[in-house]
Amino acid sequence: MKNFLITITLLGIITLMGCGKVQKVKVLKLAHVLDATHPVHKSMVFMAQKVAEKSGGTMRVDIYTSGQLGAERELIELLQIGSLAMTKVSASPMESFVPEMKIFSIPYIFRDDDHLWKVLNGEIGKRILLAGEPYYLRGLCYYDAGARSFYTKDMQVKTPKDLKGLKIRVMKSKTAVEMVNALGGSATPITWGELYTALQQGVVDGAENNPPSFYLSKHYEVCKYYSLDEHTAIPDILIMSTHVWNELTAQQQKWLQEAVDESVIHERKLWKEASDNALSEVQKAGVTVLRPDKVSFREAVKPLHDTYKNLPIYELMKEVQTVK
Repeated sequence: MKNFLITITLLGIITLMGCGKVQKVKVLKLAHVLDATHPVHKSMVFMAQKVAEKSGGTMRVDIYTSGQLGAERELIELLQIGSLAMTKVSASPMESFVPEMKIFSIPYIFRDDDHLWKVLNGEIGKRILLAGEPYYLRGLCYYDAGARSFYTKDMQVKTPKDLKGLKIRVMKSKTAVEMVNALGGSATPITWGELYTALQQGVVDGAENNPPSFYLSKHYEVCKYYSLDEHTAIPDILIMSTHVWNELTAQQQKWLQEAVDESVIHERKLWKEASDNALSEVQKAGVTVLRPDKVSFREAVKPLHDTYKNLPIYELMKEVQTVK
């Protein structure tokens, strides 16, 4: 009887140990600079939920918001050394790491929203997503970040001439600087977290971003003019460290990519709702929303487009423009 009980106890321990192996959770850390109210963050939460469901609880995505683990460039560098699994960044700072990403910061390269998504969902978009792999950065998807437009404190921007002499905040992107300067403004790179104070103190006269970001940042409290010139459509990109990606099994990679793809569909719906709401709310707060004729803006950046003719990015520009 004693031996029987010992045998049963040992079997129980072995079974529990086996269960422990089956139930071991693979944790992926995802960090970004958005706050928890942003539609892109909500979509990543949706993605995390799908990962947990698909993996039967054996995978978990922990999300760190609001720059808790660093600014966008710092997060990208953490991916490169494998200290962080995933981050969401704008495509603009990615151009310092992946030259092909520069295409998204070139003004008026996309004819409209439909053209943009045909490129992103097609062969070109998929190729650009994976272009960062030699730099240990694997693109998982594009999230809709709408079109970027100018907002200013005191000057209505109806034509490029209205930007003359204005200091406009841009992301730390060489192409963004070239764009604002080409349109007649004075481009001033400032980090996102410092922008509200910079606007208040007159360090810059305005900035450029999409409607939800303009609204959620409360920049509308300082800037009372929003001109929907829609000069660029720069997507957000969910990227993953190739070090961490390669640690996953083929099945885990499949679960993760499926969850990401489903979150893209969810995010585009949330983005449309957030964008419409943002425009409504800023107008209620006293912001004048302008819808200028874009022809003069397109004409103003043609010389900028010509400067790329002898650069590698020009072939990609031509390829993008052939997509119908």
